Amino acid sequence: MELQIQTKMTTMILYDYMLRHTYNSFSGILGSSIGALFLLGFLGTRSLPYLLAGIFLLLYLPGSLLCRAQKQMRATPAFQKTLCYRFDEEGIRVSQDGESQLLPWADMYKAVSSGKSIIVYHNRVNAWIFPRRDMGELTPKVIEMISTHMPPEKVKIRW
Repeated sequence: MELQIQTKMTTMILYDYMLRHTYNSFSGILGSSIGALFLLGFLGTRSLPYLLAGIFLLLYLPGSLLCRAQKQMRATPAFQKTLCYRFDEEGIRVSQDGESQLLPWADMYKAVSSGKSIIVYHNRVNAWIFPRRDMGELTPKVIEMISTHMPPEKVKIRW
């Protein structure tokens, strides 16, 4: 079986990926936890510095990620054009402007999902992002293809 989708990156799809990636890391969880502890400290003491520190910590990360997503969209020429992905028995092939790259299934690090995308990492940081809006009715087939060709412990995709 072979599936093909075309995607166009947007700032909000990239932001969704960055949020998912960051808030599932140690630093994202730690920053949110500390921000929540400051807010709890404010509730107990009514001390304004606790409130300000908690709000700052809880709002800084998503705000800075949105700015990074906007900057990355402007700075990455590949995001300005449509990407074509082909899923087959060998792996996932991405092509754009006559250039093509194959990532074999065996080389894939993990597959996860966010609210807006299916994300296939090819190492700990870099990933291919497949927006659900671009996959449309092919979404279940893409998930099945990924789940069939990757070990179950590497696939954490939710509907």
